[in-house]
Amino acid sequence: MASTSRMEANKVVCYAHPDAPLIEDYRAGDMICSECGLVVGDRVIDVGSEWRTFSNEKSGVDPSRVGGPENPLLSGGDLSTIIGPGRGDASFDSFGVSKYQNRRNISSTDRALINAFREISTMADRINLPKTIVDRANNLFKQVHDGKNLKGRANDAIASACLYIACRQEGVPRTFKEICAVSKISKKEIGRCFKLILKALETSVELITTADFMSRFCSNLGLPNSVQRAATHIARKAGELDIVSGRSPISVAAAAIYMASQASDDKRSQKEIGDIAGVADVTIRQSYKLMYPFAAKLFPDDFKFATPIEFLPQM
Repeated sequence: MASTSRMEANKVVCYAHPDAPLIEDYRAGDMICSECGLVVGDRVIDVGSEWRTFSNEKSGVDPSRVGGPENPLLSGGDLSTIIGPGRGDASFDSFGVSKYQNRRNISSTDRALINAFREISTMADRINLPKTIVDRANNLFKQVHDGKNLKGRANDAIASACLYIACRQEGVPRTFKEICAVSKISKKEIGRCFKLILKALETSVELITTADFMSRFCSNLGLPNSVQRAATHIARKAGELDIVSGRSPISVAAAAIYMASQASDDKRSQKEIGDIAGVADVTIRQSYKLMYPFAAKLFPDDFKFATPIEFLPQM
C-alpha cells in the first residue's frame, strides 16, 4: 500500500481527494485516484475469473481450477481432490489400469449428509421454497444426525420432516400432504419423525392457523382479494365463536374459501378447493355444515354479495 493513501473505516482513499472515486487497473493491479492520478493502492487481488470464454467455444471442459464453496456442515470441510482421466501410455500400467485413481476419502457421515442435503434441495425446488428454508432444514438434519437420536429411521424420512419443520419455523408452513407429494416417504412416517425431532432437539413450532394457508390457497384458485379477505374473516370469526372446534385449520380454511366463493361471482366447487388444499370433499362439507347456520355472523360487514346468504348451498 502506498504511503500517500490513508485508511478511513477500512476504506482506501486518496489523501488529497478523499471523496474522489478510485479507478481500478486490473492489468497492473493498482487503484488510482480519478482526480489526480495518484496510485493509492497496489497489488490488488483480482477476484474475477481467470479465463476468457468465447462465443464459438463449444467444449464441455470446465476451465475453473477451483472447487465449489465450502460447506460448514460437513466435517471434512467439503475439500477433496479429483484426478482427471489419464491420457497417454504413461497414465496406465501394463494391465491397462489407471495408475492414478481418486481415493474414496469421504467419510460415511459426510456421504449421508451430502445425500440428505441433496434430497432436501430437490424437494424444496419442487415446491418453490427459498434457500433460507433449505439452509434451516439442513441445519436441523445436521443436529439430528450428530445427536444420533433417530437411529433406525430412514434419512429420507428425517430430511422430509426437517423440511416440514423449517417451513413452519420460517412462517411459511406447508401441509404434510404437500411435503409427502414431493417426497418418497409416507405421510405417517413423516409425522412420526416430526414428533421425534421436536422431542430430540427440545424445540417447538408455532401452531398453524387458517391465515397461514389462506393467501396461497386463494392465489392458486385464482380468487380476487375481496374473496380472500372474506374467507380470512369467516375462518377467524368461526374460530372466535368456537364453531369449528376440533377441526384442522386446513379444512376450516377450505370451507371458508368455499363459503366466500359461493357468495361471490367467482364460485369454486368443493373438488377444486379440495385439490388445492389437499383435503377430501367430505371434509370440506363437514366443516361447512358447522359454519352454515352462523353464516350471517361470519361474513364481514362490507362484503358485496353476488349470492345472498339464504341462497348459499345447504349440505
